[in-house]
Amino acid sequence: MDGLLVILALVVLAIPVAVIVLLIGQSRLKSRVRQLEDRVAVLTLAPQAEPALPQPAVVAEVEAPGAPIAEVPLTAEPEPTPAFAAYTETPVTPETTLQDGPIVLRADRATALAGWLQRNWIYVVSAMSLALAGVFLVQYSVQNGLLPPWARVAAAYVLGAALVAAGEWIRRRDGDGEGSDTAYLPSVFAGAGVVILFAAAIAARQLYGLIGPELTFVLLLLTAAIAVGLGWFYGPLLVAIGLIGATAAPFLVGSDADPMPLLYAYYALIAATGLAVDAIRRWAWVSVLALVLGYFGGTMMLAGQAGEGPWLVFLLIMPVAAIALPLLGVVPRHDGPSILIAALARGKSGWPPFPVRLAGGTVLISSLAMMMLQGQTPLIGLLAFAALMLLAVTLLIWAEPAEGLADLALIPSLAFIARLVLEPLNFWPLAANFLTNAVDQRPPETSGPMTATWLVVMATLITAAFTYRSFRGGTLSLIHGLAAVLMAPVALAVMELYWQPGLTISPWNWALHAIVLAAAMTALATRYASTDGTDLRRMAYATLSALSLIALALFILTSTTALTLALGVLAITAAWLDRRFVLREMGLFIQVAVCVISYRLLIDPGLDWALDAPLVPVLAAFAGSIAAEVAALALLRNRGRAMTSGVLESAAMALTAVLANVLLSRWLVPLFSFTGPSAADLNYAATLNAMPWLILMLTQLYRAQLGASLRRLRYVLAVIAGLIAAGGLFAAAIPLNPLFAYYADGYGAKIIGPLVFDTLALSYAMPGLILLIAAWRLPFPRLLRIGFLAVGAALLALYIGLEIRRYWQGDWIGGSGVLQYELYSYTIAMMLVGAALLYQAIARHSVTLRRIGMAVIALTIAKVFLLDASGLTGLTRVFSFLGLGLSLAGLAWLNRWAGKVSTE
Repeated sequence: MDGLLVILALVVLAIPVAVIVLLIGQSRLKSRVRQLEDRVAVLTLAPQAEPALPQPAVVAEVEAPGAPIAEVPLTAEPEPTPAFAAYTETPVTPETTLQDGPIVLRADRATALAGWLQRNWIYVVSAMSLALAGVFLVQYSVQNGLLPPWARVAAAYVLGAALVAAGEWIRRRDGDGEGSDTAYLPSVFAGAGVVILFAAAIAARQLYGLIGPELTFVLLLLTAAIAVGLGWFYGPLLVAIGLIGATAAPFLVGSDADPMPLLYAYYALIAATGLAVDAIRRWAWVSVLALVLGYFGGTMMLAGQAGEGPWLVFLLIMPVAAIALPLLGVVPRHDGPSILIAALARGKSGWPPFPVRLAGGTVLISSLAMMMLQGQTPLIGLLAFAALMLLAVTLLIWAEPAEGLADLALIPSLAFIARLVLEPLNFWPLAANFLTNAVDQRPPETSGPMTATWLVVMATLITAAFTYRSFRGGTLSLIHGLAAVLMAPVALAVMELYWQPGLTISPWNWALHAIVLAAAMTALATRYASTDGTDLRRMAYATLSALSLIALALFILTSTTALTLALGVLAITAAWLDRRFVLREMGLFIQVAVCVISYRLLIDPGLDWALDAPLVPVLAAFAGSIAAEVAALALLRNRGRAMTSGVLESAAMALTAVLANVLLSRWLVPLFSFTGPSAADLNYAATLNAMPWLILMLTQLYRAQLGASLRRLRYVLAVIAGLIAAGGLFAAAIPLNPLFAYYADGYGAKIIGPLVFDTLALSYAMPGLILLIAAWRLPFPRLLRIGFLAVGAALLALYIGLEIRRYWQGDWIGGSGVLQYELYSYTIAMMLVGAALLYQAIARHSVTLRRIGMAVIALTIAKVFLLDASGLTGLTRVFSFLGLGLSLAGLAWLNRWAGKVSTE
């Protein structure tokens, strides 16, 4: 039963092989039919023409009575094409033979697959059955003890060789083509024989230990060579059977021993075999199949504990094989365009040929596998970084002549940076060993690990390789130059952020790494300046890289303020370089620098640091950054850098507001009693945090109304700032309102300051007045002004109501109950507000204000009759309603007069 299941599984695996055979057979048949049709058409039109030798342009003269001479072009034989050009994916025509293009799966070929499977499925099953017969022969002899180990292996070799010989004898006698009675039989027998030969070599080494690893490798190499040679004559069916069978052989031998590292070489050899067949016959799918099988087998060996070190070697070999073998050249000669160039051009300059895509995919898979290898020991982690470095350097130096591969080194370089982040985040062994050996955690007078230095050396080697390529020229020389000045500095910055090497090797030693790299970048900038002529972009990149490294060294050795100021200096330097040498690329650097400065001042170390640190460093950090942004903005004035100028202007204004916020908070928070809630629970603290964003929102909206430049950006910034400000104001008005801050222990939100000019004014009156003034004075759209008026008026009304309550209740207004005089005070305030609105309606001739004023008066009347009247008695009730009646009469007359004025 188990054997039947194995056979059924292999039948399923054989379906891709059948697809391949069908597509090749159909393509070959169509090509021949079209060639015959063209020749018949030519002979029909020119029966008397002399046979012409094949040449690019042949004209046959056709004589017909009473008709002019017609010129009929004859089909020319194709010119020999170079190996690389054979991979261009063009439709198969009579002028393009099967070997001139890769087999590409299409819908029409997929449709023909079903019919072929119905007729020829038995060939695939037959080949797999024969291969299994050889494997089971060895297993049967083991289970029954019929033969000694060497005889079992010899029997497998005899059976395999016999099947290969039988297939070759049938092919030589009757052929292997579609029209032959023995079609596919030679491929079936020979393919099964190749699988058995592979299995015999694996059994001799892994199952019985009869031969050493060297002889095993030689036998496998000879078997692969036999498969390649037979593939030239037999076609892709044999190749597919050989590759799939060879991949499955180690799993079918049945050994209980752990996989050996030699199996990595075995699966690399399988991939190389398929690539070599593709190089000879131009079957592109064979390369893809071979690489997929190779990576699959290697991954299974890694899962079986075959070793992580050999796995890294395997991952290095696979891209090299995928680059060298398809074009049969020690030195790569892949034509362009590269994948990056094609992507940037969106295919307008053509898409990369198949060998370039094949190499790119292999480099990507190997780089990702190296990046994600956790490693059971710190050494394996360090070797993974070394493998990524070696792959990047190899692609930059060895593959230099290949224009199509000029960008592939970026993949392992980015994987190197990504692994620098993943190591400490996941606490993999390399990072764990480094982080747990900090100075304060290891014995005295002992040195720390050299991990950080080795990683910096590797990143520097990648930088050196990119530098070499940038000086060699080419279409990507600028990108190579940019990568050269970014690779090592970015690696240092990532390590400082996630590894904190200063805690392990001391800050001075770690800062020395940055200074040495800064010196190297300075030398590189000098070299670029002397060789690049008028295009000084690479020089500017290297200069900024050196300045960034110096800033990093300052950050390591000094306070956080130094790094923030250094970033400001970098922004000024970039603006000066743009003004001096017209380098638009500096704008992107300035924008990034502004974002980093804002991140440091607002988030890390952020506002918490600004509130608690000494005042002088805080003022230096904020004022220095603002001054740097203003200076950079002045340098870029009238230079046509709209986006960069807008970012600098917005950041400078926002940081100014934040600085004012910080200074107010530092002054006010200590005034609060230590027995009350924390500063985070204060209503005025929420308003102070919201004020910078409110100012930034109004500023951006105002700037957006002045011109179309960056209008969308300003609206986006205004929306973001407005949402943050709204959150702070809502928190101050509802959750943190001192009216609701009454606790069981008797403590509440204490109001600080004299009446009227207190924290209530800071929390509600100040933002309310700002919104009202903005709606009154700034040229905003009508709906926006109405919204600002409504929110501002609501905040002012809240302030007035809370001030009245403080007058009657004291500094703690969160208690329950309302005094009668307090309630009547609210009525008087509402009457005054209604009168003021009516006055403004007269002054402005505004019907809307008059209606709002009357609505306030109506609300006041309702309050009096529903709330106030219940607590009044005696003469107080009489005089209260008398005063209310006289006031209402006067307001009614005022309203009538306002109505007449507004209509005139």
